[in-house]
Amino acid sequence: MKDQEIINDCSRGCKTWKDQDEEIKVRYSKGCCKLSVFDWLQGITDEQAKDLYEVRFKNTRKSYYKNTSGQQIEVGDIVTVEATNGHDVGIVTLSGPVILAQLRRNNIESGKFEFKKIYRKAKGLDIERWQEAISREHKTMIRSRQIAASLGLSMKIGDVEFQGDGTKAIFYYIADERVDFRQLIRLFADEFKIRIEMRQIGARQEAGLIGGIGVCGQELCCARFMSDFQSITTQAARCQDLSLNPQKLAGQCSKLKCCINYEAAVYIDAHSTMPVVKAPLDTDEGPAFLVKTDVLKGVMWFSYEQNSMAGMFPVTFECVREILKQNRKGVKVPDLRPDKEAGPEFKSAVGEGSISRFDEEKRGNSNNHKKKKKQSPKKGNEN
Repeated sequence: MKDQEIINDCSRGCKTWKDQDEEIKVRYSKGCCKLSVFDWLQGITDEQAKDLYEVRFKNTRKSYYKNTSGQQIEVGDIVTVEATNGHDVGIVTLSGPVILAQLRRNNIESGKFEFKKIYRKAKGLDIERWQEAISREHKTMIRSRQIAASLGLSMKIGDVEFQGDGTKAIFYYIADERVDFRQLIRLFADEFKIRIEMRQIGARQEAGLIGGIGVCGQELCCARFMSDFQSITTQAARCQDLSLNPQKLAGQCSKLKCCINYEAAVYIDAHSTMPVVKAPLDTDEGPAFLVKTDVLKGVMWFSYEQNSMAGMFPVTFECVREILKQNRKGVKVPDLRPDKEAGPEFKSAVGEGSISRFDEEKRGNSNNHKKKKKQSPKKGNEN
């Protein structure tokens, strides 16, 4: 197997190549899988999940099947599974008791749900037809976009996925409003000679299908582990004191980033314990003005100079509440500044030594140094 002959299909998480006999080989590539799950129960047996497997198709489409073939199936095997009409081909990505946890996550009751069947491990003919169908996807997507544009439909076709037997195709589209695509389906059927399924997705789901790297340097959450999307508002950004800059808050889907919701509940709880300071605090040294607030640490920073960050000092939420009670009674509190200023929280490694340590030391001429030693009189010969 030569490197130049390997084709990496990251949309399905596999590598394909041809052997010496020109037979197509497919190998599971776990690192490319979207919505991958770590099997933390590997090696543990459970009778309830004995014949249940998670099968992955293109991008984030996954489903759960029951093995009725009697064959020994393991993670990474290419299998032929039951479809609504015909059969499909996918990759087994999960097995064992962790399947039950995935079913609960997707609100599937294993006792009542009718699992479709795994027919067999994919044979050479199944894989050839599967790869032929995959090779048609990109051309079909380009042509389908042209047909949709010619009809003047306000929709965007984001991706096309062919069924393993090549008799059906799923067209994923995005539309802000309801679209009448009955004529479009007829044109697609006449053009591509296959059965058509139109599936609407949102902008966040499209970003998950495409994948990518976020500003955090990690893979997008929608492609890595998120399967359901909650509404995100600017209020979640305000409670975290984030800059309301659309360019910084928007993700690759042009919507608000999903990670804004991760810590919103923690900040909302912290804000509920924060005292409300509407006016400067009355102290013996004069009014103390609020400069900034560290919500999670429960600390407010004040300064005796208005609209200035000079000479800031921290005051805890509990102390601020007591000061507000005293101020309401008309009592001024003593100076709030600590007796000794606390050192910086973070120490720079550069400040530990002089920056001149990087300079090379100037070395004098060794010959001149020896001459000076010879010329200088010795203590024993002074007289």
